[in-house]
Amino acid sequence: MVMGDIETGCDVLVIGGGPGGYTAAIRASQLGKDVMLVEKYDLGGTCVFRGCIPSKTLIHAANFIYDIKNPGNIGIKGSVEYDYKKIQAWRFQVVKKLRDGVAGLCKKYGVQVIKGEAFFESSDKARITLPDGTNSTYKFENAIIATGSQPQDFPGFPIDGKLIIDSNEALGLMKVPEDMVIIGAGYISVELGTMFAKLGTKVQIVQRSSRILNKFDREIVDVVTQKMKKLGIEIYYNTKVQGFEVENNKAVVTLSDDKGKETKLKVDKVLVAVGVKPNTWNMGLENTKVELNGKGFIKVDEKRQTTDPKIYAVGDVAGPPFIAAKAFREGKVAAEVIAGMPSAFDNRAIPLAVFSDPEIAVVGMDEESARKSGLEIKTGKFPFRASGSALTMDRLDGFVKVVAKTNGEILGIHIVGANASMLISEASHSIEMAAFLEDLAGTIHPHPTLPEALAEASEVALGKVIHI
Repeated sequence: MVMGDIETGCDVLVIGGGPGGYTAAIRASQLGKDVMLVEKYDLGGTCVFRGCIPSKTLIHAANFIYDIKNPGNIGIKGSVEYDYKKIQAWRFQVVKKLRDGVAGLCKKYGVQVIKGEAFFESSDKARITLPDGTNSTYKFENAIIATGSQPQDFPGFPIDGKLIIDSNEALGLMKVPEDMVIIGAGYISVELGTMFAKLGTKVQIVQRSSRILNKFDREIVDVVTQKMKKLGIEIYYNTKVQGFEVENNKAVVTLSDDKGKETKLKVDKVLVAVGVKPNTWNMGLENTKVELNGKGFIKVDEKRQTTDPKIYAVGDVAGPPFIAAKAFREGKVAAEVIAGMPSAFDNRAIPLAVFSDPEIAVVGMDEESARKSGLEIKTGKFPFRASGSALTMDRLDGFVKVVAKTNGEILGIHIVGANASMLISEASHSIEMAAFLEDLAGTIHPHPTLPEALAEASEVALGKVIHI
């Protein structure tokens, strides 16, 4: 291809092959569009290679190891040895299967996949640079930006992949570190901190505010915090990270709390987990009408259309929450709108899950935000210690909390406990369907199962609970 050549082009150009991108590409192709998908690395994006899949694979392994060592009150005694390199090899196999699966789906539905980088020359034209440096320019009717995000930098702690690492590199470690400092206390910090603690790492988390997971219900976070303490994880609250120095191939991190007290921590690894930033640079957006918000994310409407009528954006690059489930839905919406269908991102709520121990899963409004909004509400909380299923599993930590209007309309459901990530889908469906407490309480759930707690919590709010 010759620089400057105008190719035949395509109906839809999708930039980025992660959850939002490949979903948008396949859906647009299903709807009869000629689709070209440009991905710089491999199909699957952060979710498959550096996020959801590898982290949950390793977390599952860590949980397996921990549960064998700590069987609780069941009367089982066990010990276990593990080979972390083989665990990582298993992770690679899982990732490869999913990557190949996405590639197979794109091929099946006729999506043309190009490995390269895209740069907008205008609102209907993009230059594609292949790995060998070859350039070609393509015209398109519409474009969908799905370039995702990457870990946010932290001043004074440049990522070197050795002592100072981000979440991507933490998941790729071939040896479990003896000790680790984690800067930040969001869900990535909690998930990875818990995982490494279960594998034997001494974990210390530094948080500048007075609580971790500050976007979640306080009662829920308290349950997780207690388990983290049991795992030996030390959390420094109201503390700032001042800097670090290298000593005998270790990082010596200096902390300062709100009273001015300094502490030095000597560790194998420093994990920087302070959020993400959008991948919007070096794309030529200045050559389009696309606008960014104050945090650098692309502005979109309910159709996921940007301020440039020809260009759409989905996934992390379009703003929080930064989860694959949202990107999947957005990708479908953008493709359907482009195809002329009456589609929109009009979901009432987006469920969030944290793979901590115990797990957290929430959807909709929490009690605090509902009251601050001036709503008159009632709540119901059912503890898992009263659940027959939880008793059989010896997993008694946590509860289900339901938040509803006084007329019974469900506003939010918040779960902390075993398999919370599996339980939240029914809760999300209830809110999506504008269900009332009576609907959930009156739904027959198999017994004994953990989902019964959803109905029980609704009965608590209605004042007719039986089992507590």
